[in-house]
Amino acid sequence: MHDIEPYAGWRTLYKAEEDRRSPFYGREYSEYECHNEIYGYYIHPQWDEFGSPTLYLKLLYADYIRGYCIIELIGEWNDAVNNDIMFLKRDFADFLIEKGIQKFILIGEQVLNAFPQDEDYYAEWAEDCENGWIALVNFQPHVLEEMSAYGMRHYLNWGPGLDTLNWHGKSPDVLFAAVSHLLSTRLS
Repeated sequence: MHDIEPYAGWRTLYKAEEDRRSPFYGREYSEYECHNEIYGYYIHPQWDEFGSPTLYLKLLYADYIRGYCIIELIGEWNDAVNNDIMFLKRDFADFLIEKGIQKFILIGEQVLNAFPQDEDYYAEWAEDCENGWIALVNFQPHVLEEMSAYGMRHYLNWGPGLDTLNWHGKSPDVLFAAVSHLLSTRLS
């Protein structure tokens, strides 16, 4: 797992550690020293911790004018044991919502499992994004089945188009436009 790096294709456009409005402003990263791990396996040092011992993320891009951000996730989304949604909501999403972010694109190709639990934090997050949405892009089918089994469709958006979106090599604005279009046709 230490070989799996967050997407670096937009590093010339945005670096969370250089963005004063980012929760990761001022962080310094090592290219070689791994500190964080998921179930005993070290992960690449470019992934950011936010309080969960099994789920890490990378804020790939934030556009405060248009009010959206793109986040890549790795690990296990486990609310049952680690209350990951609480950490994700309180220590990360709330910070960005205060800065005007209302639309969250979560890329989940590297999310191995999901064990959602209580709906409260999901409902609160969706409510806080009253003029926006939370979109799951390219999550594994078994992860989406778990999310669906726990009723997360009320708060998180996924489905045709989002599940197989080819986003690598596209600009953040192109990805945002594609997700916005898919959701606008679905939500209207």
